[in-house]
Amino acid sequence: MSATETTTEPAVAPRGPQSLGAVFEDYRARIRGGDVGALPALAGVIVLVLVFTVLSGTQFTNAFNFANLVLQGSAYAVFAMGLVFVLLLGEIDLSAGYTGGVGAAVVGKLILDQNLNWVLALIGGLLFGALVGLVIGLLVSKLGVPSFVVTLAFFLALQGVLLLMTGAGGTIPYRDSHLLAIMNKNMPLWLGWAFAGLTVIAYAALGFSRRLQRQRAGLPTPTILVWVLKSIAFAAVLIAATAYLSKERSRNVFLASLKGVPIVIVIVAGLLVVLTFLLTRTAWGRHVYAVGGNAEAARRAGINVARVKISCFMMCSMLASVGGVLLASRTNSVNPQTGGSDVLLFAVGSAVIGGTSLFGGRGRVLDGILGAVVITVIVNGMTLQGQSQGRVYMITGLVLLLAASVDAVSRRRAAASGRV
Repeated sequence: MSATETTTEPAVAPRGPQSLGAVFEDYRARIRGGDVGALPALAGVIVLVLVFTVLSGTQFTNAFNFANLVLQGSAYAVFAMGLVFVLLLGEIDLSAGYTGGVGAAVVGKLILDQNLNWVLALIGGLLFGALVGLVIGLLVSKLGVPSFVVTLAFFLALQGVLLLMTGAGGTIPYRDSHLLAIMNKNMPLWLGWAFAGLTVIAYAALGFSRRLQRQRAGLPTPTILVWVLKSIAFAAVLIAATAYLSKERSRNVFLASLKGVPIVIVIVAGLLVVLTFLLTRTAWGRHVYAVGGNAEAARRAGINVARVKISCFMMCSMLASVGGVLLASRTNSVNPQTGGSDVLLFAVGSAVIGGTSLFGGRGRVLDGILGAVVITVIVNGMTLQGQSQGRVYMITGLVLLLAASVDAVSRRRAAASGRV
């Protein structure tokens, strides 16, 4: 080749849109490679709903019970969303339940004893949760104490704190109308439909934006038909749920009307959007996944591992305080068992059943909500069947064991296929 000759690199041809068949094949390949995502949880919800519909009929599917499912699962979902952050690190927080209980008690005390505005009281509860998470995070990341031991100690200590704050058999009443409305009131019908419409538009716009980003980056991009079908499916589910919740579900319409989308749905949806943005669209979120995948590699890459761990424990404890307020709002008070009993077990179970890995590095905030739906449907459906609490625990435990087994098998397949 002479000095006057020039060479040019062949241009990379832009990839065209993937057909439906190609998208389906890619999805099958991911599943075979161990990336099952939320598929088990979604399949579980569908199967459980069909089973309880056949067994209980309209007793399970009526609008009143549908709204009851939403209220039952909301608190579990919020606790589980917080635990997702800790599980992503490969850690655990056994104190989340009673952190929520004491956080709710702090809110009640600030309103009753200090006459604080409900907003300031809520901020106080969140600050309490942040403080608990900060101490746990420091002990785990700086002293190297296993999170199981630290959070078990906090579980016992906070249980004692809650007992002292409420008194044996006592309660801390919730009387503020704003806090009580969270779990006991519904949005006006027009507002519920407006919220559903805006949610559908936002979902479609976000999906289209992601598609454009992949196309500009030269990544495999599904055909526009895939985006259309996803948007239509999401809209159909949301519109059907809104229509069902908009039906009159009062047992006696002459005494009180009961219809509309529960206010708590807006809170859970808002947390889902904000927390998902933090995990997927910020450097901090990328660091969380990096630390959970390989803490030593993350440290060598310049990530402050201790700071990431502390922030995740703080996030978990703050969301636990929110979950505690939801529990207190529904029962109109805080008692010695608020956040105790089966709350922690169901919250951890929700995160794992939804698809968050116990080994760290894999999971989404949405997993907490999906898992909470599964557990709530089990508890609600079996209760309607007149099953004992013991059998409910047994079935829930089996479902959790199955989810953990799927996680282990998926991780093994992912390692074999080179995906992790």
